Amino acid sequence: MTEKPVRRLGWVFAVLALLTAPWVVFLAIRLPSDRAATHYDLAWAGFDLGLVAALAATSYAALRVGAWLPVAAAVTGTMLVVDAWFDVVTAPTPDERWIALAMAALVELPLAGVCLWLAVTGQHLLRRGLGRSAAVAGEAPVRPTRQ
Repeated sequence: MTEKPVRRLGWVFAVLALLTAPWVVFLAIRLPSDRAATHYDLAWAGFDLGLVAALAATSYAALRVGAWLPVAAAVTGTMLVVDAWFDVVTAPTPDERWIALAMAALVELPLAGVCLWLAVTGQHLLRRGLGRSAAVAGEAPVRPTRQ
């Protein structure tokens, strides 16, 4: 994929973000603060199952230093931040909120930071690996493009 379509998609996402912001304000004003959710247990179990899959994918990619390590680590880090947020804001009692805050501060957010580091490091390893592969094949090494 060339740089031009990627930049166009960047503008599309910028517009989507701008259009979504008023919707978030509307929801924050209009939605009730307290509401029971049907299938609450299924929602959390499903999310946590997805988190287990993301952690396993990140583990596998890191052990192999695979090409998809940056993506797996970014997904896992994002899921950890989302998990921490919803654990804290949906805690039903003050005691459970303190436990959620402690888990967020001591486990989920630091691990999300490690995932971010893995995503960036994995991207650098991938670029270096592509450069080495190209040199072995007698091609010009792949260089990152200017932003």
